[in-house]
Amino acid sequence: MTLTTTDRVDVLIIGAGISGIGAARYLRTEHPAKTFTVVEARSAPGGTWDLFRYPGVRSDSDLQTFGYEFKPWTDKQAIADAPRILDYLHETIDENGLSDHIRYEHRVVSASWASDDARWLVSIDRADSGERIHISARWIFCGSGYYDYDEGFTPDFAGRERFQGQIVHPQHWPEDLDYTDKRVVVIGSGATAVTLLPAMAERAAHVTMLQRTPTYIVPLPREDVIANFLRKVLGDKRGYALTREKNVAQQRLAFDLSVRFPSLARRAIRKINQFQLPKGYPVDTHFNPPYNPWDQRLCVVPDSDLFRTIRSGKASIVTDRIDRFTETGVLLASGEELEADIIVTATGLNMKLIGGVELSVDGRVVSLTDSVVYRGMMLSGVPNFALAVGYTNASWTLKIGLLCKYFCKLLAYMDSHGYDSVWAVADPSMQTRPLLDFAAGYVQRSLDTFPKQGLKAPWVMSMSYYTDRRLLRGDVADDVLRFARAGDRPATPSPSGTAIRA
Repeated sequence: MTLTTTDRVDVLIIGAGISGIGAARYLRTEHPAKTFTVVEARSAPGGTWDLFRYPGVRSDSDLQTFGYEFKPWTDKQAIADAPRILDYLHETIDENGLSDHIRYEHRVVSASWASDDARWLVSIDRADSGERIHISARWIFCGSGYYDYDEGFTPDFAGRERFQGQIVHPQHWPEDLDYTDKRVVVIGSGATAVTLLPAMAERAAHVTMLQRTPTYIVPLPREDVIANFLRKVLGDKRGYALTREKNVAQQRLAFDLSVRFPSLARRAIRKINQFQLPKGYPVDTHFNPPYNPWDQRLCVVPDSDLFRTIRSGKASIVTDRIDRFTETGVLLASGEELEADIIVTATGLNMKLIGGVELSVDGRVVSLTDSVVYRGMMLSGVPNFALAVGYTNASWTLKIGLLCKYFCKLLAYMDSHGYDSVWAVADPSMQTRPLLDFAAGYVQRSLDTFPKQGLKAPWVMSMSYYTDRRLLRGDVADDVLRFARAGDRPATPSPSGTAIRA
């Protein structure tokens, strides 16, 4: 199907990652009569799982909760590697007949809402042909997440240009990188770094993880014995559903206990780390973060691979600050120099909500920083626009599934009442706070470019699956939503002055 400037769809989905694929499946199932197109800037589906190609890339959530509610995860691995997750997403596309709806190398540049037509006009650049096209859509569902897929984050390291070896960022991993028998320094302490350390140590001469600040790290079995048993006894569908509920409850209990009793959680994690590490290892130097558990996301290591690699002597951790790069490695503030042939800057990601798409409503540019998020999925004053942001303290997809169900229910409500547009109105006197209450560096660097959240529902960006399940399964209409039919809508949706600026 060739897209033209006259194409009209009911829903345009931005992004063919785990969120966009999920939204397309729910639309196909719940609203089979509605037309939709998925546009993806990259040349393949999968989003994050297709983008990252560094050694060992895997999930840090169990796939019983990270997978879709409607499609059982049948692989034995619960903490799964990227190729298995990609296979799962490709299966979802094929099983639901979504291939013909996805258009690759289509990057959305801007979207303009016209109240007179109650439609979005979306401008898209096609990388395959170099042309700019337009699609008219009744709704936009933005499933692009909040990462910048074009460029990762790397601090300015003094002397970087002096280093004679190779510097690599995990987001741009060279396919031909040979690290066999090489000395590797991985800068960072997050999920990417703790994945790279054991994966690269299999071939490298030695791998050093250089961290400025430690991270909480907990081991989990790569395979969930209970999940595999339940699937065997109850079948894929029922076994998966029961495991999913079990794991959601376990995640929530662990999070709540950690937040309520941070000192106890800190001691428990330390004891686990101490048991996993060699006798006499300086646990408090390298595994004792200065913040409480879940102020930042905990890192999961499947089958204790990180600790096993440290015990083997193939890898080590150094906690220090970087003074500068040298010709042969990294000079630390302590005066020690780490020699390296390859330096991997696992220093985090940049964030770009809604993929950097410029939105305008009736000719006025939407200011994300002045908007407030309604039910975790709509921007105040912006009609017929949904965005998908998952959890930071649990599996991303748990939230996405709830948002997709609510989105479909909202469409059904509008159809049954003859409405063709809806937007949320925020009280201008409402107190707000940052959208994400999360101390991770990549989040803190970008919060001033994000929308805000309120202090109470429906304006809270909830991070609780149980709270969201109640909120999003409730009534669609409330006192902050404004619905309109063709002919009786105002010329411009009223955001109470919070979402649009001239």
